[in-house]
Amino acid sequence: MASEEGGVRGEWRPPATSRSTKAVLSMRSGGALDVTGDTAGTPLASAPAAAVAVSDRVGQIPRRLTFPGGGLFETADNDGIDRLLAAHLGRSAGFVHGLERFRPRLLVFVALVVAFSFALYRYAVPLLVEVAVAVTPPIVPELMSKGVLVSLDQSVFSPSTLPAERQKAIADGFSQISRLTPRGKGEAAASYGGPPYSLNFRAGGAIGPNAFALPDGTIVLTDELVELSGGDDEMVLGVLAHEIGHVDHDHSLRQLYRAAGVTALIMLIGGDLGGGTEDIVIQGGAVLGLSYSRSAEREADRYSVELMHKAGRDPAAIARFFKVLQDKFGDKGHQDFFSTHPATPERIEETRKYAEEVAAGG
Repeated sequence: MASEEGGVRGEWRPPATSRSTKAVLSMRSGGALDVTGDTAGTPLASAPAAAVAVSDRVGQIPRRLTFPGGGLFETADNDGIDRLLAAHLGRSAGFVHGLERFRPRLLVFVALVVAFSFALYRYAVPLLVEVAVAVTPPIVPELMSKGVLVSLDQSVFSPSTLPAERQKAIADGFSQISRLTPRGKGEAAASYGGPPYSLNFRAGGAIGPNAFALPDGTIVLTDELVELSGGDDEMVLGVLAHEIGHVDHDHSLRQLYRAAGVTALIMLIGGDLGGGTEDIVIQGGAVLGLSYSRSAEREADRYSVELMHKAGRDPAAIARFFKVLQDKFGDKGHQDFFSTHPATPERIEETRKYAEEVAAGG
């Protein structure tokens, strides 16, 4: 439909009939709306504008103007109706159209979605993570860890170039301290059908000096981290004791489940629950991107102090190693141990003090 000079073309349907005739809608200076025949100009209806119900503008849906008594004028010329009403009633059709499109309920819905998502993230995800950790059978962390290590070996790592005697010295010390853990004793050790922890030497490549624990007790130590110790194996063992602490407190498994839960939440809200969760729990690159919480790091630090002391070794070794890293890299390394184990002067000092307390307590 197109607007005629001073009017809008459309169709007129008299009351109580489905028959329609072509008509023109116009408005007199007094504010009355008139409907006349399209060709002959025969008057068909007239009423004050205030008495005529005008339908909302919704996309390209035809507008309907209902006159007193039930007569209906319909037109697809939405712009013409807006201009006609704006010109004669002194209101901005664009502004009115904007108001008509505004839906306060949409804001309420968005706010509810945000609040619900936050509640899931803040309360439901941590709870589900704890439940998942509690009911996870040993085979699941084992499969996860194998997948991660294979992925890293294919994409990042290369075989270690550390001398065999250096590897043996570190491995022997690692075996000594791991036997003192809850997993390494008696029936608990027997339940694993083998050593509860395995130490793997790798050349770190792009990730540089690093050490990390996988959920099943697999611990990876890079050549670059060993080299940073300057021949001091106590520091290396302090780091490994720290990683054992992450395993014994299920920090790695919690981080993987939490990352998977958050990924699933984002994809659920975005409408695409696909393979993202699988990528998080299987791909090694995703694991390297996970950072432990401050409380988890503090817990692993204290575990390292206690385990090293129990083994008759230097309980402050982990703090000394952090200090070496901080002196070399500052507190902003991106491809080193700090990327997954952020160390601060306060944290180093706390670990030192705790080591003194443990040593003093015998």
